[in-house]
Amino acid sequence: MKGKSIIAITFIGVFLIGFYVSANHSASQKNKISRVNDTVKKDEISTNEELKLGAFSVSLNVKDLSKSILFYENLGFSQFAGDVAMNYVILKNGTTVIGLFQGMFEGNILTFNPGWNQSAQELESYKDVREVQSILKERGVDVGIEIDKNTSGPASFIISDPDGNTIFLDQHL
Repeated sequence: MKGKSIIAITFIGVFLIGFYVSANHSASQKNKISRVNDTVKKDEISTNEELKLGAFSVSLNVKDLSKSILFYENLGFSQFAGDVAMNYVILKNGTTVIGLFQGMFEGNILTFNPGWNQSAQELESYKDVREVQSILKERGVDVGIEIDKNTSGPASFIISDPDGNTIFLDQHL
């Protein structure tokens, strides 16, 4: 019995060492491929600057606003903006922002606010939502109903990711 235990332990040890070596080799190969792909992408798209979309939040469609507020307060969120009488509130926990909306839309939405930081304060510099729209169009993203580029001030547009998730770009300034 003792001999079988030693064989089993040895077998497990060899298996774990093989798994470790294989995983590290695979990760190393992936890093090499990633570096090559990044180089190709940078060379192909030299104008592909970083696109900062502003404050991020998740907008949740809720069935019962009061129950949802209590739930998220129990998770450490506190009301930051909004109005229960208007069927929505914005809650914050650190830099994490969520909006709770009752009866305003279907599904949940990823929301970006160009021009704002996570505390809804105006950024010193930012890309206007119309410029964001233009850049996304140049990159082949279907922007749906477009904002008139000859306007200024508050505006928004909606896009969907490949899986149908809604992304709302909503500038308040």
